[in-house]
Amino acid sequence: MVQLMNQTKLIRSLLVVGLLTIASACTGSDQNGNKKITLKDAFEGKFSIGVALSTDQYKGLDERATPIIKKQFNSITPENDMKWMHIHPESDVYFFDDADDFVEFGEEHDMFIIGHTLVWHSQTPRWVFEDEHGDPLTRDALLARMEDHIKTVMGRYKGRVDGWDVVNEALNDDGTMRESPWYTIIGEDYLAKAFQFAKEADPEAELYYNDYNLHLPAKADAAVALVRSIQEQGIEVTGIGMQGHYGMDYPTAEDFDSSITKFKKLGVVAITELDIDVLPSPWEHMGADVNMTAELRDELNPFTKGLPDSVLDVQTRQFEMLFKVMLEHADAINRVTLWGVTDGDSWKNGWPMPGRTNYPLLFDRNGKPKPAVPKIVELAK
Repeated sequence: MVQLMNQTKLIRSLLVVGLLTIASACTGSDQNGNKKITLKDAFEGKFSIGVALSTDQYKGLDERATPIIKKQFNSITPENDMKWMHIHPESDVYFFDDADDFVEFGEEHDMFIIGHTLVWHSQTPRWVFEDEHGDPLTRDALLARMEDHIKTVMGRYKGRVDGWDVVNEALNDDGTMRESPWYTIIGEDYLAKAFQFAKEADPEAELYYNDYNLHLPAKADAAVALVRSIQEQGIEVTGIGMQGHYGMDYPTAEDFDSSITKFKKLGVVAITELDIDVLPSPWEHMGADVNMTAELRDELNPFTKGLPDSVLDVQTRQFEMLFKVMLEHADAINRVTLWGVTDGDSWKNGWPMPGRTNYPLLFDRNGKPKPAVPKIVELAK
């Protein structure tokens, strides 16, 4: 009889736990009835929390990621679908179907919408820089092509896209100008011209210079000088987008804080492409140059069966440090954008070599929040 009563109590306990779990899932509350705070709620009044979206995600085809996007984030950036090769693949062809769906998704869910990116050396078709004979364009011809692209794309979404990454990655890590076709054909003033055309296309949109490794002092100083030179010509640059493609031991809090302090003197600061790579790097400063590749070796892909807790702990502390510094500069930072929803979505699984298993984001491959999420929510509180 006693054994039967104990079994009955056990069954009742399991039923209570099950009901609480169901209630939690349905209401977004924990087992004590406290409402679970989402990322966007935690940082309300400080800065927006954004995410880069793939095509399937804003089209509602990713059943794992789409609910996370709607619940956790209030700003979105298209990972690829507004880049030149996708939206303007041929000289007389514009393809807006995917970008239209992206913008409509953001509007439907009342999100801050970023257009990415207008002028970049990568993922831009060769025809952009060549005439009908395959020879390099003249300066004036390339400027005309740039103006047409910027004004056509921005004009379509005028008043609907809130901000644009106008120029992407114009600097080398040592602070010198990248010798892209934009630079070699037009000259350094191609940046000023791009921002001029963007301002004319949509006077109300925020306009950003976006680059990676801006925690490096030489590159940060060069970015400040570059943007300031444009602003001194009377051309608007709203601010700088700091691509947050970081690692387990970089940037340091000091370098991150120093760069933000420099950039906030120019205007708004946005952390635009945040992820933390947990895998060994084949280079001292990996950065985010998509043209760089390396050979896949076992020692560069050590976590194919899962991320050890010891490594996850280090990543969690790095996320905490970054958000702590960003909160200290919340007066200047307007948004922080994760470059992907879950670990499985990240571009870092295929760069700088295909076939790796990486874990750089805040949600794991099953869509579950990683330990960093409650930590940074607590920081915000």
